[in-house]
This record gives sequence, structure tokens and C-alpha cells, in this order.
Amino acid sequence: MIRWLIVIFLALLLFGGLERWLRRVGLGRLPGDFRFWLAGREWFVPIGSSVVLSLVALLLSKWI
Repeated sequence: MIRWLIVIFLALLLFGGLERWLRRVGLGRLPGDFRFWLAGREWFVPIGSSVVLSLVALLLSKWI
């Protein structure tokens, strides 16, 4: 269980760091991508974009 929490935390950090690049591509504005302010900082939770990127990775793995 703790491994999954670590993986989810690292994935959210990765998406947070790649947010500007993902916005240029068009991800980050999908339904299910949440953006909110907490403690004077903007937080970004890209659930919709994660699903899309997972599907793309799945299709690429099946195709290759």
C-alpha cells in the first residue's frame, strides 16, 4: 500500500513539473483536471490528463 502512495505522489510531482509543457500540448485543461489554491500555492491534480496519457502508453505498448 505504501508503495502505491509513493508512486502516486511521484506521478503528481512529475505532472506538476511538466504542467507548462502539457498545457502547450493541450493536456491539463481536460474535464477531470483539477486546479485549486491551498496555503497560497496553486495545486494541480491532472486526473483526466493521466487517463489520456495512460491510454496512449497502453496503445503504444500494444502497437510496438
